[in-house]
Amino acid sequence: MIKIIDRLLVKSFLPPFIVVNFIAIFVLVMQFLWKWIDEIAGKGVGTLFILEMLGYLSISFLPLAFLIAILVSSVMVLGSLAERYELSSMQSAGVSLARIMFPLTAFTIGISAFSYVCSDVLIPFSNLKYQSRLYDIKHQKPTLSLEVGVFNDDFQGYSINISGKKSDNKTIESVLMYDQSPASSGKYSQISAKTGEMFVTKDEKFFVLKLYDGHQYLETRPSYNQGETTYPFVRTNFKESTKVFDLREFEVERTDEELFKSHHSMLSTKQLKIAIDSIDQAMLNRLQAMKYEVNRSLYFVLKEEKAKQDTTKQETQEIPTENTLYQYQDTTYVQADTLDASLDSVARLVDTATATKALSKSKPLRERISASVNYSAVVPQLDSLVALQTYPTFLETFRKEERRKLLNNARNIVSTVQSGVSVALNAAERQDESRRKHLYAMHNKFSTAAMCFIFLFIGAPIGAIIRKGGYGFPLIFSISLFVTYVMLTILFKKTMEGNGMDAVLAAWMPCIIMFPVGLILTYLSMQDTKLALPEVSRIFKIILSAIKSLKKLVGAS
Repeated sequence: MIKIIDRLLVKSFLPPFIVVNFIAIFVLVMQFLWKWIDEIAGKGVGTLFILEMLGYLSISFLPLAFLIAILVSSVMVLGSLAERYELSSMQSAGVSLARIMFPLTAFTIGISAFSYVCSDVLIPFSNLKYQSRLYDIKHQKPTLSLEVGVFNDDFQGYSINISGKKSDNKTIESVLMYDQSPASSGKYSQISAKTGEMFVTKDEKFFVLKLYDGHQYLETRPSYNQGETTYPFVRTNFKESTKVFDLREFEVERTDEELFKSHHSMLSTKQLKIAIDSIDQAMLNRLQAMKYEVNRSLYFVLKEEKAKQDTTKQETQEIPTENTLYQYQDTTYVQADTLDASLDSVARLVDTATATKALSKSKPLRERISASVNYSAVVPQLDSLVALQTYPTFLETFRKEERRKLLNNARNIVSTVQSGVSVALNAAERQDESRRKHLYAMHNKFSTAAMCFIFLFIGAPIGAIIRKGGYGFPLIFSISLFVTYVMLTILFKKTMEGNGMDAVLAAWMPCIIMFPVGLILTYLSMQDTKLALPEVSRIFKIILSAIKSLKKLVGAS
């Protein structure tokens, strides 16, 4: 059963809440218009089209409007009760501040839930509608306007200049028009007339330009005749000439809304989760592909002519002996991991005869290989085996004529790998940035709804402490707190976009900062702490003097 005190508080809370809500939406919409007025004005867009766009925009501002409305209303209601000593009377009767705030708390919980529904259901739809319409307006041509002394190129392929215009806005003088359209029969076309008329047809689909007493100059394309190039020039006089322009290019073209649906501001919580999972999978796939490409490039390749094909390839890949390892292939691979593991045991084959003796234990295979493999083409001719440790660098283990080729191949491989890694890392950074924005958008829906509840426990205690109602000081105090919240939101959002903070933490940081403030203020108000307006002024003066002293210290240092 709703008690009388509950009805009193709800009735006192609803009127300022509704009024402030509409005022906040109006201010936010006007801020939008101030930002985009240059893009909207002069485009010939209908009033209904603009009102439709602003209607969708207003829906997207509902969560912010709820925040400021709850803050202002709670300060006003509790401040008015404290100013008229009604709050003191209730507390004297044994009603605690928590019980007094109970109906407002229940109402705010409902507003918080509705705020989340707006953020999750209504705002993605409204953002899609108003963003697509704003895009159409921004890419719309300005309305046709022929001004005196100014070349007008609104019509594609034509530039029109007039030197005079009569008061009827129809008769024009000294008309000069350049035809630069692809349909022009020459590479240079100019029309001049002493007078003319301009008007729009009744169906408003065509713009008609009638010219009187003028000339047309046309420089046609060059012609070739018997090896000679001629440049014909044509001049035509006319008493009257009519040019008709299609006005459809000045109409607002509706963009396909499907192009905007993937943006994070136009997705619900469920869609954001799916998008984040897709981004994570795409990043994983890209990193796996980069890892595969890098690992595949970790060797030097010596291109040799194939001596024999499949019959001898498998038999000649590796012939190990007690202290040496030989590789006979059409292409020699020196793997990075193999080099480190076998540096102490791999010797170099230096003499064909010595190599033949070393292979005596595998005589049947040796006999088959010796008939098909030219060892002298693979093995350097030296007098004895030399351990790898005696060479200052690994490159010197190869013949001099092969070193340049190996270095060039190595440089090419490194350059290719670096280019591929750079492209992959840039793409991964863009995907990570997109993931952060999606994650921030998802958690911001919840944090904004939670902020409605926190603002109640900031505004109501402030009203009880300062004991001032009405639209004066409470409104100023509430606006200051709301501006602080907006600044914190923008600060942490920009920090998140610069990869300076986790997206989840950035979305919840304003709540984390404001929540202790609400707890402290609620505690002070429950302790019946009073703070009159003169005391508030004195506190502000102390803060200002401290700021001035700090500035002087900074300037002196």
